[in-house]
Amino acid sequence: MSALTKYYKRVKRHPIQYTRMAVQIAFALFMLFVGFRFYQFYQHFNTMGIEPLVPRPGVVEGFLPVSALVGLKVWVTTGIFDPIHPAGLVLFTFFVASGFIFRKAFCGWICPIGTLGEWLARFGRKLFKRNFDMPRWLIWILTPLKYLILIFFIKAIIFDMPVFYAIDFMAGNYNKISDVKMMMFFLNIGGVGLTVLLVLAVLSVFFKNFWCRVLCPYGAMIGLGSVLGITKIKRNEETCIDCNACTRVCPQRISVSTKKAVRTPDCSACMSCVEVCPVKDTLNMTVANKKVNKWTIPIAFFATFFIVVAIAKLTGHWETMITYEEFRMLIPSVNNIGH
Repeated sequence: MSALTKYYKRVKRHPIQYTRMAVQIAFALFMLFVGFRFYQFYQHFNTMGIEPLVPRPGVVEGFLPVSALVGLKVWVTTGIFDPIHPAGLVLFTFFVASGFIFRKAFCGWICPIGTLGEWLARFGRKLFKRNFDMPRWLIWILTPLKYLILIFFIKAIIFDMPVFYAIDFMAGNYNKISDVKMMMFFLNIGGVGLTVLLVLAVLSVFFKNFWCRVLCPYGAMIGLGSVLGITKIKRNEETCIDCNACTRVCPQRISVSTKKAVRTPDCSACMSCVEVCPVKDTLNMTVANKKVNKWTIPIAFFATFFIVVAIAKLTGHWETMITYEEFRMLIPSVNNIGH
């Protein structure tokens, strides 16, 4: 049997897992393309117009969750929709709100950091023939970290930051080129930053999705919505044969095989556990306690996502109002702004 035939049979047995992998790779490549285009945009201004102008990709604002949280506060309290990073506010609001219906589908299907974490875990499994589990006591210590980080940002921005200061920050020069500053941080990363990234990468090789499970405040915020949401995975205890296949395949290391219903905020709606279960109707995704097809949540998530982006573009809530002249003045001085 050829390798291609074996691969085809694996895909046929687990179509949703391989589809998710393909989607993750496609979005990761798209993000690399966006990053390259944004660098070309930056170079036009950094070289004083010598390099050709490339349109700024609005989706890069998706990497500015702190700015988006400030924008959300201003929008809710004043009705002013962020004109500086509108795409960032659209993406942030949608992804956080999506948790109520689609659980953490963003983390399981789109997030490039989540994708990197899963691929590092696959590398670890190839290297050591397994992924390691953290001791239970260590999980209890580390799990609250992402929620503590989230509480810090919510307290500092939502509760403690006066509205007038939030508006001032939103319209300030630092926020206007925060995306450029973010890019420059990674292009000129120092020893401390590089060490932190390497440590996280190594930990992800040993412990599956270490960053997502322990430190990511963005995923924590999305996951909180899923606790109150209407979707959950239910396990039929009477037909379950306790094979633990669902637990082994879960990228978040949730003990699916021990739960009557998966309500944990860590569930990323990847549907891997549902697909791998060998007994029909033992594991099912449910919406308002009604069983749905395993493709329903991911398809509905992406359909809603693309509709939201299309509406934002059509209504003028996607492209920044920062002018060419402002970029021409600010970008060459990026290293002096905020110091």
